[in-house]
Amino acid sequence: MATAAVGFKSREDHRKQLELEEARKAGLAPAELDEDGKEINPHIPQYMSSAPWYLNAERPSLKHQRKWKSDPNYTKDWYDRGAKVFQAEKYRKGACSNCGAMTHDTKSCMERPRKLGAKWSNMHIAPDEKIEAFELDYDGKRDRWNGYDPTSYIHVYNSYEARDEARRKYQKEQQLKKLEGKDNGDGTKAELENEEEADEDLEMDEAKVDESKQMDFAKVEKRVRTTGGGSTGTVRNLRIREDTAKYLLNLDVNSAYYDPKTRSMREDPLPDSDPNEKFYCGDNCNRTSGQAQEFKQLTIHSWEAYEKGQDIHMQAAPSQAELLYKEFKIKKEHLKDQLKEDIMNKYGNAASEDKPPMELLLGQTEKQVEYDRAGRIIRGQEKTVPKSKYEEDVHINNHTTVWGSWWQDGKWGYKCCKQMIRNSYCTGAAGIEAAEASVELMRANMARKENLQDSPAVREEKNLATWGTELTEDLNLDPKLLKEALKREDEKKKEEKDERKRKYNVTWNDQVTAEEMEAYRMKKVHFDDPMKDFLS
Repeated sequence: MATAAVGFKSREDHRKQLELEEARKAGLAPAELDEDGKEINPHIPQYMSSAPWYLNAERPSLKHQRKWKSDPNYTKDWYDRGAKVFQAEKYRKGACSNCGAMTHDTKSCMERPRKLGAKWSNMHIAPDEKIEAFELDYDGKRDRWNGYDPTSYIHVYNSYEARDEARRKYQKEQQLKKLEGKDNGDGTKAELENEEEADEDLEMDEAKVDESKQMDFAKVEKRVRTTGGGSTGTVRNLRIREDTAKYLLNLDVNSAYYDPKTRSMREDPLPDSDPNEKFYCGDNCNRTSGQAQEFKQLTIHSWEAYEKGQDIHMQAAPSQAELLYKEFKIKKEHLKDQLKEDIMNKYGNAASEDKPPMELLLGQTEKQVEYDRAGRIIRGQEKTVPKSKYEEDVHINNHTTVWGSWWQDGKWGYKCCKQMIRNSYCTGAAGIEAAEASVELMRANMARKENLQDSPAVREEKNLATWGTELTEDLNLDPKLLKEALKREDEKKKEEKDERKRKYNVTWNDQVTAEEMEAYRMKKVHFDDPMKDFLS
């Protein structure tokens, strides 16, 4: 009950209110009216009918349950298709250069491209289109029939009306002809029979409409879990009443079994009868007709693929199974064609070989051929040169032969000058001689280079001194001077270790003798030597 927010009620007022509500639900009291004078259903729950306190509703109403806020910006209108707004008389700057309209550019123009656009011809300027921008609401965006013109369906209605009118007119004409023939009485028996056959044809056409209504008797329509509870519906896999029932075709007890629940009979009830005269041969015939065999092959392929490790399941992913089966058939056909092609390439195909000409098969021809005394053909069997769409025997750049007339080392060239560069200038015999000379020179250079690599030059070993200069053969080191040089080298090492013993006045001598150089070499520390730490 839709009531406004009221104050405190006494117990008696509350009891009266409950009694009034019960009377309204029972139909003994009139229903409550809202602000607009409409009756409020007394069976509406209180949590739905009670208005919130902040609305300050003075009278009972259900406005708070409706959408009372509406955005004026939204609309349910649609575009005015094909509407024009302005027709210009001359071309305007910024308009389409093809048709002259301002509402689109040249790239978006839907008019046929003109040979001379409106920008240059300044003629036949197209009118501007009506540009509209709508901000649709929730329902307008999802309305699939928004903008549909119902008058566009009138041509379908008119075509059906015209067909029915022609049919009625034809039937009326046939009836009038029939009546005229009966009134005159001069119609022969054959004509009456033809008219009867025509009437039967008309009756057959009339019956086609009724038979089309019975075509969906084999369709099964079931509804599960309806609002009333349970599973209800209609099963329409019924036979046509004129046909004989399956279980009446053979009344033998030991004949094919008939299941009354599913109305199916798998086996043939009349296996010994003529198959051409049978109307029904059992439900198993349907398993070998139509797409049943293809579905069976698809199921077997999915089983075999699953056994071989592929993740495929016919019931879980039927689309995937069908796609894989199609790919399997394509690959199988490709392998079969490949095998057939390999066998034909290896052994040949006698069926596809070219047949000998009819002149050889028949031994005669109508062409006139002249021979000389030696048996040579003089005239009458000239070999025709096939014409090509490409230019032939066209010589450029002083060449006397065409490109491709010479072949060497996997390259094409000109035979007249043996050049392998296309569109080059012909040098004739001089160019051939120069090319041969350059080839011979290159071969000679390559042979000389190979000879130098086979016999390397002999290098003279030189006796070098320990300090890097050439060592003469008569060089002899004095042991006494060498001993003194070693002693001086030791003292020099000690001075370098102790900086306190280094003197202020240091004399320097750049004259190095062979003994001093040998002493330096002997005392020098080799950092790569693993025994350097054990040297004194």
